[in-house]
Amino acid sequence: MLEIQRKLTNSFYALLALPATAMGFALSVQISALSWILSTQYGLDIKDVGLVWAAGPIAGILGQVIVGIISDKVWFWDGRRRPFILIGGVLSALMLLALPNIGVISAALGIDGILGVAITIALILDLAINVSFNPTRSIIADVTPEGRPRTRGYTWMQTISGSFGVLAYAIGAVFGNFALIYFGVFLVLAFSLVPPFFIKEPRTLSDDDAVDLTADAAGGPSQQAADVPANAQATSPEEIFRIIYPLWGFLGYSIYALATRLGAPAVPFYIMEIIFGVATILLITRALMTSEEGHSREVGGLIGFQKVLAAHSFTWIGVQTMFIYLYAYVDYSFTDITDAQLGRIVSISFLSLNLVGALLPAFVLEPYAAKNGRVRTHMLSIAVMAVGYLGVLFLGVNALMIYLMMAVVGVGWAATISLPFAIMSQKIPKSKMGLYMGLFNLSVVLPQLVASLGVGEAINNTASKSLTLWICAITVGISALAWSMVKEPIDHDSE
Repeated sequence: MLEIQRKLTNSFYALLALPATAMGFALSVQISALSWILSTQYGLDIKDVGLVWAAGPIAGILGQVIVGIISDKVWFWDGRRRPFILIGGVLSALMLLALPNIGVISAALGIDGILGVAITIALILDLAINVSFNPTRSIIADVTPEGRPRTRGYTWMQTISGSFGVLAYAIGAVFGNFALIYFGVFLVLAFSLVPPFFIKEPRTLSDDDAVDLTADAAGGPSQQAADVPANAQATSPEEIFRIIYPLWGFLGYSIYALATRLGAPAVPFYIMEIIFGVATILLITRALMTSEEGHSREVGGLIGFQKVLAAHSFTWIGVQTMFIYLYAYVDYSFTDITDAQLGRIVSISFLSLNLVGALLPAFVLEPYAAKNGRVRTHMLSIAVMAVGYLGVLFLGVNALMIYLMMAVVGVGWAATISLPFAIMSQKIPKSKMGLYMGLFNLSVVLPQLVASLGVGEAINNTASKSLTLWICAITVGISALAWSMVKEPIDHDSE
């Protein structure tokens, strides 16, 4: 073990952040370039762009949960997380290389049209990113004690990752998206293949400082102890399904919306949207209103985990809507710009977002959270994000104002990619960190599917693309309200 790991120095936190930075950079490249390439180079309309983006969340549903379960239980190449980081890094780099060559690949395969090839590449890219994202986040919890050290690990992760995200959008803005893609291939390989060999993983993960979540609260709304026995491994599909009950509405609608996009008949008059919308509100309200008090530590821990799922989910409807459809709003608002100018405005907007997202976590959010609590800090940051979206809508009369308002949105982005991991990791058993990190990711990918399919359809059918920002502001505002109902996790280790 390196001395910097033994002493948990800032240089170790920086090293620990590099694998997650590799995946974050790959995601930044995808955000910056994918919609732009598909719309300007290949002429896909908004709903088809959304369909391509839907491939990613689908990959996340499968990739993070499965890899999380496996990585908790295996040990090879001197690690449980290391092998998946290495494999995911190589696949991510290869798929990034394929992005600017979708047309070439389609022609070489003799396929008429590029939509199917684009979906396949996006699916493999997101699967590769998700294969690595889970272990790059789980390893931070594996090698840091609970409390402020773990919070510091995740805030440093976002600071380092966010700094390189800024670099990504700067390269895209100055040199163009194609230069960004090829630079990304090199960086992803370097940061995913080298740092894992300098991080010593524990061979055994102790649950002494954690909780077992698979007791009676895993029963979902009924919360019957007989549903899932105490100390169960919670890896069967049925048990996992009960644990994630706050997300059932998102899951149901995602299946329905994906089926209709692939050719199944749609139910008229938005009946299914209303049904799943009401179901989502009821399930999430129940999760948020269930008290953690008066339960055993195991049950209280799972109730708290389910509240985190509920609160975090609405954030990602707004975030994913911004990532996918900001280009459509800018194109609608500034009708006299070229495709190159459109790409530049979007790249600088995300650069502004990520600049704030890089600076705040380790230097502002972590010290503030140490004094005022992680949940309160996150809730306030998400509220600021909602205000930022409204600022883009009402004040974004020119490119400069959009950049400034996206910096305000970056306050919430800084918190979203750092604090929830520290919050939820305090509520789950350390020996099952990969599994529950994968389940936590469902509160990201299922709302992403809603944004990719349902929101994309709504924006495509609406003349005014201002709907994009309204959806962002409202859903993130709901998330801030939901976070106000999450209980602050208790540190069991001294800081």
